Amino acid sequence: MVIVDTTVWIDYFRGSANDVSVWLDRELGRRPLAITDLILCEVLQGIRGEPDFARVQNELLRLRVFASGGTGLAIAASRNYRTLRQSGYTVRKTIDCWIATFCIRNNHQLLHRDRDFDHLKICWGWR
Repeated sequence: MVIVDTTVWIDYFRGSANDVSVWLDRELGRRPLAITDLILCEVLQGIRGEPDFARVQNELLRLRVFASGGTGLAIAASRNYRTLRQSGYTVRKTIDCWIATFCIRNNHQLLHRDRDFDHLKICWGWR
């Protein structure tokens, strides 16, 4: 399963063509794609008008939406954050470490356009 990060959805809905938004456009409907509840929240909170909000919400809810919370994940994400910080990498947003930890624990790939995830891949050998 490929989890599609907020950074990719923003580019996709804005019509910004780059390698990940083009990949997403090509693969929508062809392969199983998903988001987490936190990604859903991040994308929707950035939508300005009500008509666009409803349209984007409907499009995203066609995908599988994983609940990504819980005490176990919170502890694992905090440990991963601390490990990265001790290795010289500071993740700018807690939610990025949370999403990455969710993907790692559930063996999901992550489609993204965020340098914080690149640090996670280097440190953990994550794909």
